[in-house]
Amino acid sequence: MHLVSFNVFRTLGFPDTTVLKPEHFLRHKALLQEADWVLFPEYWQLNALVHGLKCRVFPSEASYRIGHDKIEMTRAFQTVAPEHTPWTLIEANGPQEREMLWDAMSLPFVAKLPKASMGEGVWLIENRADWQRYCERTDVLYVQEYLPIDRDVRVVVVGDRVLTAYWRTQAPQGFYNNVARGGQIDTAPVPPAATDLALRLARALGVDHAGFDIALVEGYPYVFEFNRLFGNQGLGQGSDLPAAILEYLNRQSRPQDPDTPIDPPPPWPVAV
Repeated sequence: MHLVSFNVFRTLGFPDTTVLKPEHFLRHKALLQEADWVLFPEYWQLNALVHGLKCRVFPSEASYRIGHDKIEMTRAFQTVAPEHTPWTLIEANGPQEREMLWDAMSLPFVAKLPKASMGEGVWLIENRADWQRYCERTDVLYVQEYLPIDRDVRVVVVGDRVLTAYWRTQAPQGFYNNVARGGQIDTAPVPPAATDLALRLARALGVDHAGFDIALVEGYPYVFEFNRLFGNQGLGQGSDLPAAILEYLNRQSRPQDPDTPIDPPPPWPVAV
């Protein structure tokens, strides 16, 4: 299996892998067309690689398309699992729309920029001044009900399996659970409801490399979003990300062995 990678750090140590700079990809069209897989291209390369050169890419095209902005992501979640998607309203940013959403939402509520990660571009709206500041920062209004939680679960899906899952507890300043914003990793057992939902979403949408953020309210799971290029802070719990990626790519490149279990026992602590 010959691989071409556009991200040296995420494919460090991968066997039989040629690393290219994204901006040089047109110099290597034959190499790319002959590769079994093209790994971690930039988003702007996707159309050229998939539709122009007919490359097989990892992460999947769905991982890129759906994961590119929160609006596309939320609409996809509402399609396949509306009962597990927080109540969300999305409108153009105009005077009438601002008033309509302000009147529709109960305080506090959450407002987000369509394209942001690591907790950036997310606000807890507690008053009219908060709402005004948010409206001045975005072209599209994206508002979501506030869920009463002090932690969430990050579920890492690689291929068609859950690689690991862990809690992220709230940062000292409150509201944010993102590790990049001061949240802490907690390796306490994770309820199957969270991992089951993440895997259900990944399989339904064709997403094969993602960190799903799942909230649990009285044990009931809600999905916030997923990050296609997730951080590795919580992956030191016996998981091996490179090995999991290679195993999946190899398995996708050959006929499935009927004796291979689809879902092996999870390597992370599971609540019972």
